[in-house]
Amino acid sequence: MPDGKRQRELRVRRLGRLGYADALEIQKEIERLVRERAESDTLLLVEHPHVITLGRRSTSAAMIATAEELTRRGVEAFESNRGGRATYHGLGQLVGYPIMNLSPDREDVHRFVRDLEEVLIRTLNDFGIEGFQIKGLTGVHTEQGKVAAIGIHIARWVTTHGFALNVNTDLSFFDLIVPCEGEPVASMKKILGREVDLSEVEDAIITRFADVFEMTTKENILVSGKE
Repeated sequence: MPDGKRQRELRVRRLGRLGYADALEIQKEIERLVRERAESDTLLLVEHPHVITLGRRSTSAAMIATAEELTRRGVEAFESNRGGRATYHGLGQLVGYPIMNLSPDREDVHRFVRDLEEVLIRTLNDFGIEGFQIKGLTGVHTEQGKVAAIGIHIARWVTTHGFALNVNTDLSFFDLIVPCEGEPVASMKKILGREVDLSEVEDAIITRFADVFEMTTKENILVSGKE
């Protein structure tokens, strides 16, 4: 770095396809280790089977689908302590959970969210997509709609939860909820008119995350959440 300071290390763990509950347990354990400074800051990358999560700002009106319809479409539902309202995670979507200790040099919630948005904007640009922020809203938007959602939780300056980027996502599942502020949703596949290799998007996310947060990366590849 220009000022000669030592860059912090980011441990990257690709979880592959993993259920939301299992990924949440991994998050909790890493959160504990990061808080105790027994583990480096960690970025989990995962693809979830169909699930709807309800953030702290969710109300009953956020869920459009009945319990019967959720069961029919194979969608689970979880309440979450993250910020934001209802969102959908599912196949073809890349979810990132940065578990980072923001203390002492990054104790700024708004900066953290804006930096996550910048990571996603740069990643989209790598694939020829123009993403942008909208003042007063969280996430990343395109001319065709919102392509990435962000919902975080911070306790004692350690972050959990994170972002969800629609890559090849079946957008019809968003009809089950009122997503965030009711904005239209988009995917990289819809914008580009073709499927995108999820692993290529993961590679770009890792590179751009390291750039924006000024970190070096160390990767651990996992199979079903186990090293």
